[in-house]
Amino acid sequence: MKQVRPKKNLGQHFLTDLTIARRIADTVDACPDIPVLEVGPGMGVMTQFLAEKPRPLRVVEIDTESVAYLHEHFPRLHDNIIGEDFLRMDLRTLFDGGQFVLTGNYPYDISSQIFFKMLDNRDLIPCCTGMIQREVALRMASQPGTKAYGILSVLTQAWYDVEYLFTVEPSVFNPPPKVQSAVIRMTRNQVESLGCDEDLFKRVVKTTFNQRRKMLRVSLRQMLSQDAINSLQESDFMTMRPEQLSIPQFVELTNMVEKVLFSDTK
Repeated sequence: MKQVRPKKNLGQHFLTDLTIARRIADTVDACPDIPVLEVGPGMGVMTQFLAEKPRPLRVVEIDTESVAYLHEHFPRLHDNIIGEDFLRMDLRTLFDGGQFVLTGNYPYDISSQIFFKMLDNRDLIPCCTGMIQREVALRMASQPGTKAYGILSVLTQAWYDVEYLFTVEPSVFNPPPKVQSAVIRMTRNQVESLGCDEDLFKRVVKTTFNQRRKMLRVSLRQMLSQDAINSLQESDFMTMRPEQLSIPQFVELTNMVEKVLFSDTK
């Protein structure tokens, strides 16, 4: 069968460097002894190295041409090649509902959606590795007080320890992307509960970063009445901007917001 043609509408950039492919595949070794799910295997450049590991492997690929290629070149995977959209899958149907490592050369345009799905299924995914756009990787690994620190940083680091592993140049892809790529690894931390309403936490984080240059006393007007804002004025948080808050401080802020929201409804 001929080579698969990269499709722009699917954001496909096929990795061609076997050394880098093996390095990415080896990132899953940080979480041994559990199965691996590879997202977007394309023509299997990473798959070939993942398949060498003594653990169950499944791959999910939305491109029908790639699925046919994988069936021809990886017959031993057979029923473990899933021709579906990862974002629409019920991950609890995989591996009999057990835990697995998530990995892949993720399409740039949906990488954030993939990681939000990971967060929603964090009890199933103790480790996630793979390659994404370098800018996104920097955001995910960034710390408070930096320009890259934002929604994805806070929501990911609340549940995972994020490691920026290495940078990958455009020249090792077909076609070469217009930006650099990076390989990251996320490992579940010990947090079982944030100590606040988790849905409200996400809402507070997203609301404040949607106006990241504004002080919190301004950005929180999107979800609080003026009376509620006034009741919080004594807090130091009100004169801070969202990129200055650590995750524990966002938790504290969420509990403050919940208290005044409850008072507003009385």
